[in-house]
Amino acid sequence: MQLSTADIDRIIEMAWEDRTPFDAIYLQFGLREDDVKALMKREMHPSNWRKWRARVGGRKTKHAALRNSDVKRFKCTRQKSTGNRISKR
Repeated sequence: MQLSTADIDRIIEMAWEDRTPFDAIYLQFGLREDDVKALMKREMHPSNWRKWRARVGGRKTKHAALRNSDVKRFKCTRQKSTGNRISKR
């Protein structure tokens, strides 16, 4: 699968967001958690990748199945107010 530069930027942004689960990235881009980790490692500076891995490791909000029911769905500021699609830049 070929990803555009804009897609890669958006995936990285979603991966850094605490409340965006890997499931959301999979639904939008077809990348599983391991694929996202590989993309992040390839695209990021090594020290930033290590910071991201430490941040994501064990974070329940990144895994929808582990989330507390109190955690509501996160909505990015670039997401349209209706529907579930990311608005074009």
